[in-house]
Amino acid sequence: MNLTLGIGTRLQHTQYGPGVICGIRYATYLISFIHHGLKEIDKTDPALEEIIPENVTEEIETHSEVERSLLKILRLWSGVSEMVPLGDKWKGGVLILKPGDSSLKPKDLPIETFFHKIVMLRDRLRVLEQQINAHKQLSDEEKINMQQYITRIYGSLTTFNVLFKNKEEWFVGDKGAE
Repeated sequence: MNLTLGIGTRLQHTQYGPGVICGIRYATYLISFIHHGLKEIDKTDPALEEIIPENVTEEIETHSEVERSLLKILRLWSGVSEMVPLGDKWKGGVLILKPGDSSLKPKDLPIETFFHKIVMLRDRLRVLEQQINAHKQLSDEEKINMQQYITRIYGSLTTFNVLFKNKEEWFVGDKGAE
């Protein structure tokens, strides 16, 4: 099912359960699931289904009201990072940065520290996306152009997917692009 939905749309996912769209990218939705936290889901995922609330009219609830509520919540919680587990084989490991000049000392960095920085980078990119989507002065075309640029950034970060324990938390760029 190819869904074209907006921020605040309620969805049901067969694996993650109920959730709400809180960010939109070129090919994916950033969805806050009640029981599984923030997940990036492909717009064409057949496991997604829009939840149409019964007995709700435009007078009772509009998407703009939902968007304002979600954005307020996201801003309040934007400093809170999702707990993302490091792959088991990397726990206790060390990243060694060895200079080309053998007279210089290498730098050792615990992989957990490096991984935490990668996760923080991803979280901040997500907040940036949310701010772009909610920006009142950017045109839709400008928002899409910025989203595509962020998607390419995610694609550049796919090298670090090897560190993640769970595949669904991997960076995903624009499939087919370089």
